[in-house]
Amino acid sequence: MLGVRGPFPEAELCHPLDRQWLHYAFLSSTGSHAVISNLSVLGSEPPGDGSAARWEPQRMAILLVHDPVHGWSSTQFNANAPDPAWSAFRLPHPHASPAAFEVAAVAGRPAVDLRLSRTSRPCTAQSAPFGDDQFLRWQSEPGVRGSGTLRSPRGDVHCELVGYHERVRGRWSWPVLGGWVFGFANAPSDDPVAPPPWSVVFTLIQPEYPRDAANGSVMLWRDGRMVRHFPRRRLEVAVHGQLDRDRVVLVPPLAATLATAPAPVVPGRLLITARLGEDRLVLDFRPTTAARIANPSETSLKPFSVHELLGGCVIEGVIAGRRFAFETHGIVEFAGDARDD
Repeated sequence: MLGVRGPFPEAELCHPLDRQWLHYAFLSSTGSHAVISNLSVLGSEPPGDGSAARWEPQRMAILLVHDPVHGWSSTQFNANAPDPAWSAFRLPHPHASPAAFEVAAVAGRPAVDLRLSRTSRPCTAQSAPFGDDQFLRWQSEPGVRGSGTLRSPRGDVHCELVGYHERVRGRWSWPVLGGWVFGFANAPSDDPVAPPPWSVVFTLIQPEYPRDAANGSVMLWRDGRMVRHFPRRRLEVAVHGQLDRDRVVLVPPLAATLATAPAPVVPGRLLITARLGEDRLVLDFRPTTAARIANPSETSLKPFSVHELLGGCVIEGVIAGRRFAFETHGIVEFAGDARDD
């Protein structure tokens, strides 16, 4: 009655580039601790001997933990993760019903032992076609709350967290995908179980072709419900300066075996402006540190870099004649540079 039990439809991944991703990103109330995890499945392909048999889909999982004193720690891509994993998109899924989410390195650290619960509603699913026959479909939900233990190589800490969850599926290769920029911010709240008073999520996909693909949006939630959607053609993105390269850490630990090239420039400031009629929203993000994940590329010799940026942000806007503004901490992710030229 409510749809598939999810978080994805029960459809076979029938192409080597078919993918499913579950993305998790959380910050402590002070922004000092962070947890980022990606759980992915990559499609199988015929074994090449003419038989009807297929290889099993490839499953990968990575966990990043940021500690304000010791910085970033990361698992390899073979982290132990729950199957099935917690997801706000798994139905039925009532609010305020905490469930376990545990991801750990094979060696034991870093690791997280969290209880997650949803407080908000998701945005509508969005699709981004690009290339000749490739596409990406995603759905976001901010205001996810977590409570539990973060285990880094230097020790354990108990944290109350609030963040963001996303599901992504589609068929794409890194070079054709080109790159993307996405991020979120939840306004501070003194209520440990209520949704954030305001939440912002933005996405900008930049494929190699077609150049005019309108793949992106800025979305605004108030008290857990989405109240405005600014489409791609109504937003502008500007960057200024660059983050000190000493603040960019290469992960996972075996990334050096990929002959990873020097890091591209990480913007020192990101400004996103969205307008639609009389409504407007401005997000000003200033990163303080970044983890650069070097992902192997299935169709290119060069790895594909995904940067996870932590920092403070200021958000202001006008919606239906109502002004709002807040300062908080956010996470921005941008990716690109899987090219052989």
